[in-house]
Amino acid sequence: MFRSLSRVRQQLSEAECLELLRTRVRGVLSVLGDDGYPYGMPINYYYEPEDGKLYFHTGKTGHRSDAISRCDKASFCLTDGGVQLPGDWFLTFRSVIVFGRIEMIEDRTRIYEIARRLSRKFTSDEDYIEREIQQSGPGTLMFALVPEQITGKRVREK
Repeated sequence: MFRSLSRVRQQLSEAECLELLRTRVRGVLSVLGDDGYPYGMPINYYYEPEDGKLYFHTGKTGHRSDAISRCDKASFCLTDGGVQLPGDWFLTFRSVIVFGRIEMIEDRTRIYEIARRLSRKFTSDEDYIEREIQQSGPGTLMFALVPEQITGKRVREK
């Protein structure tokens, strides 16, 4: 159903892909937007190694939530930022693309726990995190991207 990587020698191992998913903080989530146009948006996320899902939050209204309610298929792409090796003018970077389906998270306790984990990627201020959850939590929707395919590759921009 999904295409294989055409440049197999550049392919990352599954462990490398999962390491990037665990350590990066944002990527681009793409869904089927209005009138069939792709809609990609930079977004923070949390990867849960225990269930292998990527978690995102959104408001109750807007382009993203409307698109997700119409079609549950999505892709998510991230890069590691790249490095410029000595003597090179170009970057070498790793990227991961996840294809999957979106499921809504209904359990408020689970939503708040994932929100805490996501927030800890940015701050260790537990008081701040709890205030934000108390203030914004009731208006937050949480959804998970359930991977069907994860691929990654090493790219030299040369």
